[in-house]
Amino acid sequence: MMKTPIYEEHRNALPGPDDITRQVLPNGITVLSRANFNSPTLSIKGYLHSGSLLDPQGKLGLSYLVAFGLMTGTAHHDFQSLYNEIESIGASLNFSSSTLTTSFSAHCLSEDLPVILGLISDCLRSPSFPDKEFNRQKNQMLTALAIRAQDTSAMASLLFDKIVYAGHPYQHPDEGYSETVQAIERDDLVDFYQRTYGPKNMVVVIVGAIDPQVAVDAVNHSLGDWTNPTQAQLPEIPAISPLQKRTQKTTSIPGKSQADIVMGSHAPDRHSPDFHALRIGNNILGEFGMMGRLGQRVREDAGLAYYAYSSLSISLGPGAWEMIAGVNPSNIDQTIALITDEVRRFVSEPVTEDELSDSKSNFLGRMPLLLESNSGVAVSLLNIEHFNLGLDYFLKYSNLVQAITQEDILVASRKYLDPDRLAIAVAGP
Repeated sequence: MMKTPIYEEHRNALPGPDDITRQVLPNGITVLSRANFNSPTLSIKGYLHSGSLLDPQGKLGLSYLVAFGLMTGTAHHDFQSLYNEIESIGASLNFSSSTLTTSFSAHCLSEDLPVILGLISDCLRSPSFPDKEFNRQKNQMLTALAIRAQDTSAMASLLFDKIVYAGHPYQHPDEGYSETVQAIERDDLVDFYQRTYGPKNMVVVIVGAIDPQVAVDAVNHSLGDWTNPTQAQLPEIPAISPLQKRTQKTTSIPGKSQADIVMGSHAPDRHSPDFHALRIGNNILGEFGMMGRLGQRVREDAGLAYYAYSSLSISLGPGAWEMIAGVNPSNIDQTIALITDEVRRFVSEPVTEDELSDSKSNFLGRMPLLLESNSGVAVSLLNIEHFNLGLDYFLKYSNLVQAITQEDILVASRKYLDPDRLAIAVAGP
């Protein structure tokens, strides 16, 4: 068996059932905590089930504006006093929205946990969405969308999603479009907040210099009496059908000197038994070292691209496996042909033993580094709760990675990558 000294050296320090406290509060909030007294600070992460999947079709981007508006004013703080209180204790706090969740992240000294949890509670439970701040943030978002429309990389990615997720809610960007954001009014924020925000299935993680039970009690004190009987649940995420033929589309952005290409296919959700095989396969195809095989062949050997790499996006619901390249517009067709050829090779023959060994070492070496910081541990605990992986996931991780074979990667890749049925999106002049 391949030796992984970095992982094995840190194995006894990995989070597990013995040192992770997990408790579900009566109102539905799940709290996870792990102590680390090597630093006087705390990392606080969390999410609730409210995201762009709940946006009305004509007002896509609404969940983004609601999340951004949480810190613009509350029943107890105006914009300035909220930020003054955060700065007075040297802490940080922010909220963000994605497809399925609204997330928050905070950092503070352990002695200031009651203060920061009080502010999180205030923002989540009593936002006031002041008109002035709403108009400012809406204009900022419209400006950002106008900038996005001139970004070849962003527009190629949006076009790819429209192809691979055609007819599925995931075909739309979380931040919406200029016309849908323009249609949003302040009352829409209030309605969305009242309809979707609540403690049911909410998760809070606290890692750092604190006794875990004290952390749980602090969350219970700040958020344990929050209720919303009418809180909406996320709709069931539908499956998607694979493309039946190669589909290529182009969006024109005049005046650009670069074109971006995104091509690929759908991928399974996080609970697929193919997950680890696909992750390691993708690392070989377009991530490891100088962006794997794609980087070597398309950029280094052929000199066709400024960058070339692959990305595997897997979460809840269908995912995507993307091959991405930035090129001179005159090299678009050659690059697409070369990437297609590399995909064909990838699903025709096993990866080499050296590629597999190097990628396994890469994954096993990264895990302890991720878990060195309170923030890294907090993010990891949030993920194992979000995907229901179990508190012993980190202890099993080495065996899960080590078990992957060349044949596993080949079989799994063939399920999702078909060189004759790729989605291809191009944005450029």
